[in-house]
Amino acid sequence: MAAPLIDPRIRLRHLTAFVETERQGGVAAAAAALGLTQPAISKSLAELEDIVGVALFDRSRRKLELSGFGVMFLRYANTVVAALRQGMNALADAQGAESVVRLGALPSVEVEIVPQAVARFASEALGRRVHVESGPSPHLLGLLRAGSLDFVVGRMPDPGVMAGLTFEHLYSETLVLAVRPDHPLGGQEKLDLSMVESYPGLVPPRGAIIRPTVEALLVAAGTGRLAREIETVSNSFGRAYTLLTDAVWFISRSVVAEDLARGELITLPVDMAASHGAIGITTRAGNDFDMATAALMAAVRDAAYGRVSP
Repeated sequence: MAAPLIDPRIRLRHLTAFVETERQGGVAAAAAALGLTQPAISKSLAELEDIVGVALFDRSRRKLELSGFGVMFLRYANTVVAALRQGMNALADAQGAESVVRLGALPSVEVEIVPQAVARFASEALGRRVHVESGPSPHLLGLLRAGSLDFVVGRMPDPGVMAGLTFEHLYSETLVLAVRPDHPLGGQEKLDLSMVESYPGLVPPRGAIIRPTVEALLVAAGTGRLAREIETVSNSFGRAYTLLTDAVWFISRSVVAEDLARGELITLPVDMAASHGAIGITTRAGNDFDMATAALMAAVRDAAYGRVSP
């Protein structure tokens, strides 16, 4: 049978009495600082020395001083007391009414993953106010670097802008070409990407993470650029405009997953395998997270791992 990690006879009162007696320079001052009686402090010190089996104080002098063993033990006792104090402060901060976790959500996750994660987080004990900022990648990464966001969820940024940032991969997905069910190209069994050139194209703006992917797909198809481009990162506008017109919407599959399931939108049968991209969490390198932020990040992971792949 394994030995216990710590002698079960040691109590917090033993350690606080020891640490405070050394800090205050005597039993009387320690008792006053802790709001206890001198006999209570003396009893705790005597019990602690009996438990550890050595004298922690040199009582042969007029002033109470640490023994060699006491000097050694103080280092660890201070660590324990300080760690517990920090833990209590962290719990208090996590429950603070004015505290808030700030999350950046790229369009690829603001419809499916992030709502599920925030709902899960809100139901937990550590749930607190959440601020969700959406927008294109440069905007969100700028806020992240400035400390205005705690983390960003979405497609992996271009390696060229990752200095000082880290990325945690959660899953991968492709882009799709979403159109309304009665779109002129909707009845085709197989299409080449060049065939969408004559239709309005809803595409991400320059600077958006998936813009280079869209451009590369068009170049590979011999198109290069759509004749009528409409740039947007708004999912609500993209959905409304696609339903209203013959536009072809270049969008991450998860954004329109519910629309596809309900038959409100369909995807054109174009090979989009080359658009495969990583989705995950971007943070500032070396950043420490409080308990609530870590809990929301865990909720994002759970939502990502629990998603149903198309």
